[in-house]
Amino acid sequence: MRTHPLATDAVLALGALVSMVIGSFANPHGPHGPTFGTRTPEPFSLVLMVLGAAALVFRRRHTRTVLAMTIGLCLLELTTGEPRAPVAMSTVIALYTLASRTDRPTTWRIAVLTMAGLTGVAMLAGPLPWYAQENIGIFAWTGMAAAAGDAVRSRRAFIDAIRERAERAERTREEEARRRVAEERLRIARDLHDVVAHHIALVNVQAGVAAHVMDKRPDQAKEALAHVRDASRSALNELRATVGLLRQSGDPEAPTEPAPGLAVLDELVDTFRHAGLPVKVMVELGRERDPLPAAVDLAAYRVIQEALTNVRKHAGPEVRAEVSVVRVGPSVEVTVLDDGGTAEADADDGAGGGHGLLGMRERATALGGSCFAGPRFGGGYRVHAVLPVA
Repeated sequence: MRTHPLATDAVLALGALVSMVIGSFANPHGPHGPTFGTRTPEPFSLVLMVLGAAALVFRRRHTRTVLAMTIGLCLLELTTGEPRAPVAMSTVIALYTLASRTDRPTTWRIAVLTMAGLTGVAMLAGPLPWYAQENIGIFAWTGMAAAAGDAVRSRRAFIDAIRERAERAERTREEEARRRVAEERLRIARDLHDVVAHHIALVNVQAGVAAHVMDKRPDQAKEALAHVRDASRSALNELRATVGLLRQSGDPEAPTEPAPGLAVLDELVDTFRHAGLPVKVMVELGRERDPLPAAVDLAAYRVIQEALTNVRKHAGPEVRAEVSVVRVGPSVEVTVLDDGGTAEADADDGAGGGHGLLGMRERATALGGSCFAGPRFGGGYRVHAVLPVA
């Protein structure tokens, strides 16, 4: 029916024609009630019924034209037909079609004019008394056609709205899933960068020390190589834990240890001290306060790790660093300072260079905080992050 609408309308028109012709043989005013076969329609009425049915074939292509044509045919029948034939059936179908395919105000304006016009002509110009049931029937049938068409249009609009909402919700879910995947990839990339950059920097420093003192002080070279071994083992363990987050739940090889945090800050600082970077640490979180949320704890640890790694990589020799973690009101403030050493920092130590500084800012922003990194007055570098606890 949807593929061939014209053929469907032709079948409907044929059914309407058959119904009108059969109805024209019925006499509602028989001596003992309605009778069938006691009257015959006039040839002119048959012509009007054929024309009205033929117009219905194009009811969806030319809705208003078909309605106007069927109204004209119905008016001719109401004023000339004796006995009257049910040509109004074609008008009822055309009015239903218009009501189902247009808006409600237009529907009821046209419907009221049609109902009043046909009923008025039937009462005033027809051969029957004005109070005849056939006249009232015209009013009722045209009104019901308009109401039925409007109800069908409303139901279609409701179904379309539900379908549109469902499609929009599906698109929203897909966009949300893509956004979460992108955020997770970014988070894993930050963790991998922090782990690799930190440990590789330490391995590089200790390997350089070992190569420098290998011939003159083998004991110190062995100690440096031991630090290289420890740093590489730590890097492998953290990489295994980070990549293990991608495993399926329930995998026996998935990591079970907690993410690093300020509880292991001393171990992190010791790795830098072994690499020749003097670091002073001051942590003041308050004894009576609640423990930090895991996300804040991890972010603070990673900011300190990345900042000290940059100091070790880019600052000059004999550099010194200071780390402070202080809880101030609803936030935790993390500050990492260095004095720059005896030489200028590398050229790539700008505030916008590399992924490390970007990763620190992203971690702070994800928690609703902020992170600033830039040169200090008088030399050195400063990293300051504010991480809301709530």
